[in-house]
Amino acid sequence: MIIIRNAEEKDINQIIVLLKEVLELHAKIRPDIFISGTTKYNYDDLKNILNDDKRHSYVAADENDNILGYALCVLKEQPFSNNMVQFKSMYIDDLCVDEKTRGQNIGTLLFEYVKKEAIKLGCYEITLNVWEGNNAKAFYSKMGMVPKSTTMELILK
Repeated sequence: MIIIRNAEEKDINQIIVLLKEVLELHAKIRPDIFISGTTKYNYDDLKNILNDDKRHSYVAADENDNILGYALCVLKEQPFSNNMVQFKSMYIDDLCVDEKTRGQNIGTLLFEYVKKEAIKLGCYEITLNVWEGNNAKAFYSKMGMVPKSTTMELILK
């Protein structure tokens, strides 16, 4: 049985293991940008994230409280400029399901939980960024997400 709940400080070490998985995936896709063997956040960063009122962090845990996935989210207030309608947005800063448990609907459970929480918080939308070459794009499409904007690059080296 999988339980989706708010992330707690006791979950940090297990979240870090999953952050390493995410980083290694990104390092394979873009070794010119990502440094293998690192993580996006360290223990202290995650502790601060869990105590930040603008952040909403969730984990998927099994019956033994093993963390099988997480979603680290940020509640954002729009607009970014004067010409935009004001609204709330739930930004998924990072989402991961343990590679050993992928295909068991854990990602779907996490995403649907984030969606319900975003609705409760009065959000207009859920957004996230996904790197080109990441198979997660197909998952996000399955969840109903569509491209909102595109970041383009020209590498100069």
